[in-house]
Amino acid sequence: MNQTREIKNFIFSQYFSDGLRISAGVLLPPLLLSQMGYLENGIAVSMGAIVTSIPDNPGAVVHKRNGMLFCILFMVVTSLLTGFINDYPVLLVAEIFSLCFFFSMFNIYGNRAAAIGTGVLIIMVVNVDREFNTQSLLEYTGFLLAGGIWYMALSLAVSQFRPYRIAQHSLGECIDKIAEYLKLKASFYDTHADFNDTYKKLVDQQIMVHQQQDNVREILFKNRMFTKDPTDTGRLLILVFLDVIDLFEQTMATHYDYKTIRTSYGSSGVLQEFNKILLNIARELEDLGYDINANERPRLSQDFLPQLEQLKTSIDKVENNFVLKKILINVRNIVNRINTIYSYFNHKKLETVSINDEKDLGRFVSSQNLDPKLFIENISFKSAIFRHALRVAIVSVIGYLVSKLLPLGHHSYWILLTILVLLKPGFSLTKERNYQRLIGTLIGGITGALIIYFIPDQTIRFILLLIFMLGAYSFQRLNYVVSVLFMTPYILLMFSFIGLGDLSLVKERILDTFIGSFIAFLASYFLFPSWEYPQLKNFMRKLLIANYHYLLKVADGLRGRDLDLTEYKLVRKELYVSSANMASAFQRMLSEPKNKQKNVREASKFIVLNHKLSSYIATLISSIRYNESRQINKAHIKLIRKALYQLAEAISLLKDDKNDDFQPSELHIPENGVIISNEDTDSKLIAEQLEFVNKTASDLVKTTLRVTGDELRGVEG
Repeated sequence: MNQTREIKNFIFSQYFSDGLRISAGVLLPPLLLSQMGYLENGIAVSMGAIVTSIPDNPGAVVHKRNGMLFCILFMVVTSLLTGFINDYPVLLVAEIFSLCFFFSMFNIYGNRAAAIGTGVLIIMVVNVDREFNTQSLLEYTGFLLAGGIWYMALSLAVSQFRPYRIAQHSLGECIDKIAEYLKLKASFYDTHADFNDTYKKLVDQQIMVHQQQDNVREILFKNRMFTKDPTDTGRLLILVFLDVIDLFEQTMATHYDYKTIRTSYGSSGVLQEFNKILLNIARELEDLGYDINANERPRLSQDFLPQLEQLKTSIDKVENNFVLKKILINVRNIVNRINTIYSYFNHKKLETVSINDEKDLGRFVSSQNLDPKLFIENISFKSAIFRHALRVAIVSVIGYLVSKLLPLGHHSYWILLTILVLLKPGFSLTKERNYQRLIGTLIGGITGALIIYFIPDQTIRFILLLIFMLGAYSFQRLNYVVSVLFMTPYILLMFSFIGLGDLSLVKERILDTFIGSFIAFLASYFLFPSWEYPQLKNFMRKLLIANYHYLLKVADGLRGRDLDLTEYKLVRKELYVSSANMASAFQRMLSEPKNKQKNVREASKFIVLNHKLSSYIATLISSIRYNESRQINKAHIKLIRKALYQLAEAISLLKDDKNDDFQPSELHIPENGVIISNEDTDSKLIAEQLEFVNKTASDLVKTTLRVTGDELRGVEG
């Protein structure tokens, strides 16, 4: 059942949709033109379509269009330049160096710009050894241009014809990631689950949730179709997404001292009931994500009221059960949020709901600065992107010279192509891509060789080519090793249709890939390497600042101020982004050589402590947002001031000359009005949560001290 659901989910996904679109855009031109006897021209059109598809990543339609337009422009210029200087080796080497450097610097402008650079460099590589005269070059470039325009028209037409599908795909996947996160949270109520292992998985899953949330924001909030007089479908998707973010925060708000909870209530059996209902909620979210992804109307499959009533009955039988009751309230809030989301799919209900912060939606999406000054400012060895661009330029020249000096066959440009595809700004990603490409090429090459050797029938080969092509383009953003595994036999079969497919080509492909991978790996280690640890300090500081501002919202709420929802959500978004960036940087560091990994234990503890801190704060904010008690006493004031002071101290420890922008806030809490003298159970729980916040903040200061202390000792040594 689960496997069937996963297969259907993939078929309905954006990945498969992208694979179908790219495959159609690449395959149709050579198929049609070959019928008229112009197969070579069709292949040129196909190449233009392939290159233009590279920056066609999910996002706002206007960004996709602009990315493809710039890609076509640079592709045409690069094709003409390479064709005109092909007969002049010195100029060709100069071009390889210059263009590799220039287009690799596009990484400073974000992923789409980096994809443009990669696509244009592919055109340079495949044209390096081709012989042109002026007429043939102009014709070839014209066909590339036609291919680029054809693919862009196809992509925009699909977006216009199915304007909401991209958003539905991304939103469905986002909900699915949150469901996985909630399953991990349920593990804390499993008395046999390991705490440390669960925390590690939780942080890893949190990265995926935040990344997917950013994707959905990009698609929804930068698209005029959703933000300017949206249709019912557009409003529906925005409302669901806004509630999904609140729901995710609510899952974080189910955070308490789990070790104490296990010790106090482990034998009562009530924790197993919490585990069960959280898993059921996660399954309901999976169903919701699947239905949205499949463009089906979601229907609530479970009635949570009896489950909640049964849980309440079990809690009432336990002594000193106030903490359990608070967790139950959080679970009820999650269920209520799910019921609200499902209610939006009732047309009458949808008509009565408005988007509260509609005019501010654009503030939730980061805008990429395309100022040329940014390019110039990064021309420095202090810039990791500059070092990366210089590394790519030098190594590409080396790869080209190796392909010329060694008798490697007629497609030695595969060495240079491998280098360009594998070299990334960081060592860890280059290493990962190296491994994936080698495994995928080896298995794919063997598969392609077996097909060429044992299956001479052209019809069967063509069907297999279609399958491999679709698989290669469908998995290119989902699983790189699977994409390469499909890509290699697809290329070999394609060559077989133009009379070049034999076993020697398989050997050449594998050998060139291994040489290119070896060169790229060595360069990432020895040539202007970029290690993660020096950048870790900045990620740590940004995360602490984000949690500081998040805690300030608790202070505002407790002293009686109404939450400005837009400002609060912006603070929350910054926390999520900072958490994901910090955890991603740490994961990348773990992929680096052991001698380049520093303070691994402290950095890991820092990430877990920050996750605990933000979860404790989310629990407090949940009380504020859902109209629970906001009354505070002097003990609360003391605790929240102390926590803010400790966070500010940790932030100051990570300060350097470049980031002195943080200023601690003056917290003014009146000594009367909202302050009460009588302590009730709710007040005690607020104090308990603030104690958790304080303890975690104190641990963060100690961890930060160890990191900065080791750094200073390293400098002195």
